[in-house]
Amino acid sequence: MRKSVLLIMMLVAVSMAANAQKFALIDTEYIMKNIPTAQSANEQMQQATKKYQSEVEALAKEAQKMFQDYQAKSSTLSAAQKTKKEDEIVAKEKAAAELKRNYFGPEGELAKMRDKLITPIQDDIYEAVKAISQQYGYDLVVDRASATGIIFANPRIDISDEILRKLGYSN
Repeated sequence: MRKSVLLIMMLVAVSMAANAQKFALIDTEYIMKNIPTAQSANEQMQQATKKYQSEVEALAKEAQKMFQDYQAKSSTLSAAQKTKKEDEIVAKEKAAAELKRNYFGPEGELAKMRDKLITPIQDDIYEAVKAISQQYGYDLVVDRASATGIIFANPRIDISDEILRKLGYSN
């Protein structure tokens, strides 16, 4: 019984070795940090984010101030005046939410900016990874930056510098 189990395990090990696959690893954060146009694009994105965030916060503060004024004066207002003030506050809050969606939503200004600035760089990286994978016969290339499950990887399988060279950035 033991010999048959051992024999089966050896056969499985031999078949796995015969079908060995080549793996490689990249670090897109490292690659992006070493591409000047990516750095510039990230800076533009950060500046736009700060600008948009301050505009949204200013509108939200206006709504908050309107609400505080309303609370302070509500006892002296008539029912019609209260309704009017409440409607103005709700409209201001909706405007702030709409502005936030226009800037930060899935089809907002930041998404459009990302598509224009970052996506072409990521596409170039993908094409370089694909070309190198085909050239060296890699069956799988894992991105260390997005693969949170990787605890350790041997540095010899990291092809990030090779990707940079393929893109024309020596490191």
